[in-house]
Amino acid sequence: MIRAIVTDIEGTTSSLSFVKDVLFPYARARLPAFVATHSQSPEVRAQLQAVAETVGRPLSDAEAGAQLIQWIDEDRKITPLKTLQGMIWEAGYRQGDFQGHVYEDAVRHLRNWKARGVTLYVFSSGSVHAQKLLFAHTAYGDLTPLFSGYFDTTIGSKRETGAYQRIAQAIGVTPGEILFLSDIREELDAAQCVGMQTCWLVRDGTPPADPHHHVAADFDAIPLAP
Repeated sequence: MIRAIVTDIEGTTSSLSFVKDVLFPYARARLPAFVATHSQSPEVRAQLQAVAETVGRPLSDAEAGAQLIQWIDEDRKITPLKTLQGMIWEAGYRQGDFQGHVYEDAVRHLRNWKARGVTLYVFSSGSVHAQKLLFAHTAYGDLTPLFSGYFDTTIGSKRETGAYQRIAQAIGVTPGEILFLSDIREELDAAQCVGMQTCWLVRDGTPPADPHHHVAADFDAIPLAP
């Protein structure tokens, strides 16, 4: 019996192109000016210090900004970068520069599962703040009330089993009663190793020949779905 569902965002509930073609370029274009303008803010200063700690040497604000741009170009999943991106995206959402993209089939089933008493959670490499912003500003309205919690890389890498053990502990549900949804095999493998049930979302392209996970083209094809 599935008591909880943990879902990825990119390629799962939401289009990869929205993140890669809208959110990432938006933050990249504004990051240097954001750092220069807000460097004395305690929240921003803490993240700039985290950048220096990550690279292992002191950095000027300009050097930290350049490092952040490099990490964006390398598609690195590093916590201070994700946190600062979330701060920049917040302004974009509030100004109406874009809306968070969520597939219609995902919205429909998330609402259905919630109504059936299944608790819903998000696990994404984007910061918890960024996750909440995306689901709060969609064409379907504010979807954040659907979720009971959010997890990001502060709990561990999405490709490491330890992250899924800690998520199960935080949720308070045995791993076998949790269904994890993702479009990345390595993430699904890690979740499966701790006993979670898994479903591989393959919205585009050819389904893998030997997936070792249930494969679904969309949320309508997820086994839990009625």
